[in-house]
Amino acid sequence: MRSWLPSTKWRSLISSGTAYAQSLNWGSLTYAQTAIVRAALSERYAPNTTKRIIAALRGVLKECWRLGRMTHDEYARAADIAPVRGQAPPRGRALKGTELERLFKSCNVDHTVATIRDAAMLAVLYGTGLRRSELVRLDIGDFDSESGVLTIQGKGKQMRAAYIVEEARPVLDRWMRVRGRISGPMFFPITKSGHLLSKRLTCEGIAHVLAKRAGSARIEHFSSHDLRRSFVTHLLDAGADLAVVQKLAGHRQISTTAIYDKRGEAAKLKAARLVRIPIGS
Repeated sequence: MRSWLPSTKWRSLISSGTAYAQSLNWGSLTYAQTAIVRAALSERYAPNTTKRIIAALRGVLKECWRLGRMTHDEYARAADIAPVRGQAPPRGRALKGTELERLFKSCNVDHTVATIRDAAMLAVLYGTGLRRSELVRLDIGDFDSESGVLTIQGKGKQMRAAYIVEEARPVLDRWMRVRGRISGPMFFPITKSGHLLSKRLTCEGIAHVLAKRAGSARIEHFSSHDLRRSFVTHLLDAGADLAVVQKLAGHRQISTTAIYDKRGEAAKLKAARLVRIPIGS
């Protein structure tokens, strides 16, 4: 919590400048003080950031009540913070079809170990919408080569199935032949001389690979999460049901899936044209 109470100005809001987050008596907070904090946060941060910080504040207040640092009535009043309205434009982008084509084409220029691995990584990230952390945790044992099903461990250790589409199978099979069938991570780091290192890729390593691939394909920089946004956007654009896409993406709330939709005004216009008004001549 110190990130939002670092300065004398912020500390003066609820402690007269006498305490940082670590030393503050959170159980003594009143509604008047939490209301001041909400107003100050709304002035300084975007709505989404303010909502997250207020949610954290409510969580701290609830722990104070559980620990007997404040009565239930004191907790209820202090946590009764007015909702924050508004929402900042979603970050990130969805890659265009031409960008994806150039990405995979850049991996087919040569058939080095690195390009074979990178093509397989791109196919899994885009084709299944995995988070970067999920790709890092992926083991070869999580892939059923007969059915093409990946077993994914998502956030909160929630398990879900992902499906390797037909176009991605040859790319992944090629990598499997290079990697071998020994147990361990699905994707290994590769040395400059082209040797596999029998250890797990890191999130930073994946980001480095994607930055390198963007440069090779001469497209705008993108992140693994942009590939995830592309997965959601392109599925919705193809007519997939929003609730089904939510399950494929591993989102707990369908509202989160909707935020990933990058189709914009063109999709709204396309939908609006589906309306038929029975106006006679």
